Amino acid sequence: MTTNINTEMSNLAATPLTGQRMERDNRPGNWFEAFADAWGKALDNQAAVIEQKSDGIANQGGDNPSQITMLTAELMKMSFLSNSSHTSLDSVSKALETMARKG
Repeated sequence: MTTNINTEMSNLAATPLTGQRMERDNRPGNWFEAFADAWGKALDNQAAVIEQKSDGIANQGGDNPSQITMLTAELMKMSFLSNSSHTSLDSVSKALETMARKG
């Protein structure tokens, strides 16, 4: 089952994230770490999809154009997710930095 960043973020939003609770559950210690963790899980899930499709092509003789095209689509999705995670984490970290300077 593929989990996307929206699902991960919804799950995080549904449960209050306090330092003690996260430490007890081996979760990140603050919301920024939880945000990064959600992106990491989404990227891990997409990597698993790519690995599965790659194995199908390599080990099951599925090297036909339609399967290669689907693998390419999954790789492009991974690229999009990776770029989006970097951009969003960078933007949030810069906002936190700005807030810290003003505080």
